[in-house]
Amino acid sequence: MADISSIAPVITGGAATGSSKGVHDLKDLDINQFLQLMVSELTHQDPLNPMDNTQLVQQIGELRSIAASDQLTTTLQSLQTQQSLTTASSLIGKQVTALDSKGNNVSGEITAVTVQVDPNNNAKRTYQVKINDQTIDLNNVREVDG
Repeated sequence: MADISSIAPVITGGAATGSSKGVHDLKDLDINQFLQLMVSELTHQDPLNPMDNTQLVQQIGELRSIAASDQLTTTLQSLQTQQSLTTASSLIGKQVTALDSKGNNVSGEITAVTVQVDPNNNAKRTYQVKINDQTIDLNNVREVDG
């Protein structure tokens, strides 16, 4: 088994990962960092006392579990985005009352729906509607008329 100091750059986000983001806990590892850690561990193992096959199989199982969890998270985020966009787009043409950014009531017909994606976090989205040429956050819609 490898000495943990020889693979520390992988965990801390050093030159081995090419990433400036540090990982402070093993649960924060992404799939690429986990693969680099596993390859580094296999590369630095003692040739006279190699890793047991059961350990390797266990690590591959953990890798598959991480990949499946990552895929599930991506799928759920996509489903949430689609559901929110469907809900917001169903309001097009409806008369609504909402609050603008200053807290004032705005009434009118929704003419458009937009989605703003946070450039720092692709999973974070803001849904907005257009009422009387004014962009209002979807969360500020208070009343929908027929």
